[in-house]
Amino acid sequence: MFADGDAGAARILTDRLGPRCYSVSLRMLGNQAEAEDVTQDAMMRLWQMAPKWVPGTAKVSTWLYRVTLNLCLDRKRKKTPEQLPEEAEPPDNAASVVEKMQDTARHDALQVALAQLPDRQRQAVVLRHIEELSNPEIAGVMGLSVEAVESLTARGKRALSAILAGRREELGYDDGR
Repeated sequence: MFADGDAGAARILTDRLGPRCYSVSLRMLGNQAEAEDVTQDAMMRLWQMAPKWVPGTAKVSTWLYRVTLNLCLDRKRKKTPEQLPEEAEPPDNAASVVEKMQDTARHDALQVALAQLPDRQRQAVVLRHIEELSNPEIAGVMGLSVEAVESLTARGKRALSAILAGRREELGYDDGR
């Protein structure tokens, strides 16, 4: 069992939760290296607190999301103005060059738009619409009521729409979508 320090259980838990932790970190920070660092730190904290875990208090994934979001916020507060450029996404052999460029433009536009949202709205939007958590799960992660999560998500979506307004054609959404 993970709480007993079982390395096999730790590997399984890391395989299950690590990718989602990384995805949240990447969306919150917009930098692969920082997202990897946050993911590693969050998983280490999970390993360190495992012996003290009280079953039934909260889901491990909920606790890990909260820790991940807090680590991301800490990094954003400490961020220096000068950053190294983010590495390119790994190539997708199935997509054409034009599709890759379009996907990159869309990803970049979304990342820039997300970065303009207030932290709480960005957290709610990322967890709901990118990580596909339910509103009750997000409420548990963020320590809010479900109604507050719904409000943050709705305001965040409206703000994203306003930020991205007028860029549909540029981003390849001129086909009536």
